[in-house]
Amino acid sequence: MSSQIVVIGAGVTGLSCAIQLQEAGHAAGAVTIIAKDFPTPFALIDPKAQVNFTSPWGGAHNRWVPPPGAGQAQPNDLRDHRLALATFRRMRSLQGSNSEAGITFMKGIEYLEKPAPEYQALVRESGEGSAKDLGLEGFRVLEKSELPDDKISLGFEYDTWCVNPMVYCSFLLNRFVFRGGRILRREISRPEEVFEMRDLGGPVKAVVNASGMGFDDPNSFIIRGQTCLVANLCPETVTRQNADGSWTFCVPRNFEGGTIIGGTKEPNSWDTEPSLQVREKLIRAFVATHPKIADESGSVRVLKDVVGRRPARHGGARLESEEVAPGKTVVHAYGLGGRGYELSWGVAETVQKLVDEASQTKARI
Repeated sequence: MSSQIVVIGAGVTGLSCAIQLQEAGHAAGAVTIIAKDFPTPFALIDPKAQVNFTSPWGGAHNRWVPPPGAGQAQPNDLRDHRLALATFRRMRSLQGSNSEAGITFMKGIEYLEKPAPEYQALVRESGEGSAKDLGLEGFRVLEKSELPDDKISLGFEYDTWCVNPMVYCSFLLNRFVFRGGRILRREISRPEEVFEMRDLGGPVKAVVNASGMGFDDPNSFIIRGQTCLVANLCPETVTRQNADGSWTFCVPRNFEGGTIIGGTKEPNSWDTEPSLQVREKLIRAFVATHPKIADESGSVRVLKDVVGRRPARHGGARLESEEVAPGKTVVHAYGLGGRGYELSWGVAETVQKLVDEASQTKARI
């Protein structure tokens, strides 16, 4: 019997990690995903029963988050930017090789009323913190005539990607299974439980904890988000940061997925009910910023109100290995908040290296 690697969680992080492990040479049938929820077509998913399954409710897109400069950046800020760059490269490759994967490359447009120093640094021609230094492709500062109103003090665009989550996650799941991966629908109470399972085809040598929230991690918390899915199409993903800290944005899903307009960020709110007042506010704010999303009458056609829970963590995502008992390693990959898609392949590459390092250590012992 071959040794097994088990990934807990079938969201975008877990699926990416499982495929990366396969591609790194782990034998067919040696990687298993265990999860309560798996990707489901949009028409069938239950928004209340699966509110904690975050990936279907993501926008989902890549929005560059520049690390603070002048020595202000925390280690996780720099790490996460590297993960985002790795994901950008992988998305570019996947979009080129698998047009059916649900990935679309397009322009990302940013409008900022009161840009922080790290955003102001992007416009430099070179040097620390510039768009060139950070590897942002297609970066261009917008002319004043291209800004939506006088409140915006900085605008720019760059090359980026969006995905239709229902299409993309189903693509990843199919790729994993067709390459010999196994799936089990189970609810796990703690990672250590997996090492005692006897129906996995062999002893478990490593567990990847891609559970979103972790298990009883006191630093984990949820961020409720309400967005609105509309039928109107938009050829770019647009984000506006207001001076009061609020946001308005759109994320095109393409592949018959409509466009997400958002959104709210409400830490520790467990409310599952969407607010019609919030919906109206979100639509009104975005149409005012980007009128061309509306039809000739100035309206948008609402398909669904979306409420999801982003699995966040104080101190940033946990991405490290832990020996929970002699010879038993758990690699943690959770707490990514609203950046699960943006960092997914960078996280997967890191997880694969941590799993391989743990395996090599055991082999030496």
